[in-house]
Amino acid sequence: MSRIGKRPVTIPSGVELKIDKQSVQVKGKLGTLKREFHEYVQLEVNNNEVNVKLNSKKRDAVAVWGLSRALLNNMVVGVSDGFQKVMEINGVGYRAAVSGKILKLTLGFSHPVDYPLPEGVEVKVEKTTRLIIKGIDPEVIGSVCADIRKFRPPEPYKGKGIRYEGEYIVRKEGKKK
Repeated sequence: MSRIGKRPVTIPSGVELKIDKQSVQVKGKLGTLKREFHEYVQLEVNNNEVNVKLNSKKRDAVAVWGLSRALLNNMVVGVSDGFQKVMEINGVGYRAAVSGKILKLTLGFSHPVDYPLPEGVEVKVEKTTRLIIKGIDPEVIGSVCADIRKFRPPEPYKGKGIRYEGEYIVRKEGKKK
């Protein structure tokens, strides 16, 4: 049994929830999110809580149950508080800047890298080497961070590259003479 699926999702004040069969729309102060849920689950609203119930006895239903509850909770938290991830850029001459909806990265290539930011994602640059990525959808934020990191992943010898804040890079020893 899913322990996550059993927990109700509390709806804070200022958040509206609209359920139409399997589609859910959550509206809050930061924006609106919409998602279709699997047919194995059913959503019930009681006062300011939403319970996710199982509709099926199939084996996969329990996994979908916990996932659906987590996705619904992420939607509610996203429209009320939002999510953010912090990334750090390490390397001599490596820097970032934002102009409009384009993130400009200088990462030691012969050309600057321009990354167009998707709708609903906001990037703030601190000290040219620290990126704060904010938004209401954690999936979109995670994919943006992964895309940015792909341009210059951290390397184990000098530690240069783009990494998440708090990420530990295992350093290797170079050649010995």
